[in-house]
Amino acid sequence: MIGEHQYRLHATWTGDRGSGTSGYRDYDRSVSLEVDGKPLLEASADKPFRGDPAKWNPEELLLGALSECHLLSYLHACVTTGVVVVSYSDDATGTMVEDGKGGGAFTDVLLRPRVVVADESMIAAAVAAHRQAREWCFIANSVNFPVRHEPVVTAA
Repeated sequence: MIGEHQYRLHATWTGDRGSGTSGYRDYDRSVSLEVDGKPLLEASADKPFRGDPAKWNPEELLLGALSECHLLSYLHACVTTGVVVVSYSDDATGTMVEDGKGGGAFTDVLLRPRVVVADESMIAAAVAAHRQAREWCFIANSVNFPVRHEPVVTAA
């Protein structure tokens, strides 16, 4: 299925404390993210940037997008090679470095998928499927930093 796909999201800043952005400490970094037909997502900046640590921040959302995209691409790769996955979890980490000028960038993401397959004979193909998943992952193909993988695959 080749084609172009459009995505829409409505973001609303909800952090006006009554004086707008009159000063750096005078406003909240709260944002609501909405997509038609889905629950509202409450977001904010990360705590070091004066955000609310109880809400999702952009850095966590990016890490989550990379982890989920790899997971979904991986499951598809396994189906195409006859590998039956019965369990999958990931402990992903990412590193962002500030540039000292008010900006910064991610420098690295590490995905640590823990996969359980139905039979021991599937382990080699299950490990190889991570390479295919990396090639298919739309999000990983859209970022300019390495997305590394340290998978562990076991049999049920």
